[in-house]
Amino acid sequence: MNRNFIISNIKKKKSFLCVGLDTDIKKIPKFLLDYSDPIFEFNKRIIDSTKNYCISYKLNLAFYEYYGSKGYDSLVKTLNYIPKDIFKIADAKRGDIGNSSKMYAKSFFEYLNFDAITLSPYMGMDSIIPFLEYKNKWVILLSLTSNIGAKDFQLLKFDEYYLFEKIIEISSKWGNIDNLMYVIGANRSNYFNKIRKLIPNHFLLIPGLGFQGGKIEEIVKNNLNNDIGLIVNSSRKILYSSNDNFFQKIVAEKTLDIQKKMEKILLDNNII
Repeated sequence: MNRNFIISNIKKKKSFLCVGLDTDIKKIPKFLLDYSDPIFEFNKRIIDSTKNYCISYKLNLAFYEYYGSKGYDSLVKTLNYIPKDIFKIADAKRGDIGNSSKMYAKSFFEYLNFDAITLSPYMGMDSIIPFLEYKNKWVILLSLTSNIGAKDFQLLKFDEYYLFEKIIEISSKWGNIDNLMYVIGANRSNYFNKIRKLIPNHFLLIPGLGFQGGKIEEIVKNNLNNDIGLIVNSSRKILYSSNDNFFQKIVAEKTLDIQKKMEKILLDNNII
């Protein structure tokens, strides 16, 4: 999926929302446990309730790999159910030597046909390039994450630069605005200006809207570019907004509420 298509879809849906399908079987409505594949059944209903209001789905591989081959089947069925015009992100956080990365790239981009994958930059350029060689596929590089442990390395300061700034500066030369995005936590809004000076035109994937403390107004402040440049993810706030037999209605309402806020932002910034 190329950049122009993503931008066009954002404008058409008046939304830059990504729904995270981090499906925890312990949290889904109990009546779904009677189905042969509760994870897929839950995902299917979430997709039905949200697909008109979002432009992307992000599947965290940990929530599927835990169940072995059965979880992998749920993952594949979910991917096949997602409409083809919606951006599919593998939240896999891979990053290995070049030969291993080539096999990971084949797995996620050829066999599973994800549009994008999250990667760790720690092992450097040769661990990332095999993914960037795919046309109309995206690398989403971990840069400044929302977790407490981000301070252990990402926020280490050398002279006047944080480590995450050097990661962005160096890695931005490996790809371009058509195949490289960056993960920036929603609760890191005080660093957005620094980031936009380094990569004014790249898309950012911003997880953490909702339970991790991210607020849409803070996320977009001084952070939009002419091509929108943002994909904002919400997972638990949407997925587990209700756990009764009528959860789909509540999920749809929650997602529509976020979409309406995003629509206003796009209108106020003359993007749509």
